[in-house]
Amino acid sequence: MEEQRMSFTEAYLQEYKHGIGTFTEKMPDIAHHFNSFTEACFDAGELSKKEKQLIALGISVVAQDEYCMIYHTRGCIDQGASEREIMEACGVAAAFGGGAAMSQAVTLVQEAYEELNDATH
Repeated sequence: MEEQRMSFTEAYLQEYKHGIGTFTEKMPDIAHHFNSFTEACFDAGELSKKEKQLIALGISVVAQDEYCMIYHTRGCIDQGASEREIMEACGVAAAFGGGAAMSQAVTLVQEAYEELNDATH
């Protein structure tokens, strides 16, 4: 039987999930409070869940946080964001964050979108 290889972005997501799982085992109270806070922040309110994921993606691009770029690209896809919406959010981030943000948007986010979107369709 042929072994299925994980894509770069899937491996990154798995690495994050493993890390957060280990942290949760070691610091359950902190992890619980952080997760509760984060979930509340991403609930629909005046902004939709999709809009919040797009904002988070833009912030992660400017912050150069590769795990969050991939995680929130996944969140954008899960909330129904189109590739153009995702790239537009990255464009806004690049306008604010300059060349470093643009380099992440045109490499890591585009690669993550392609791999994650292909995996869901």
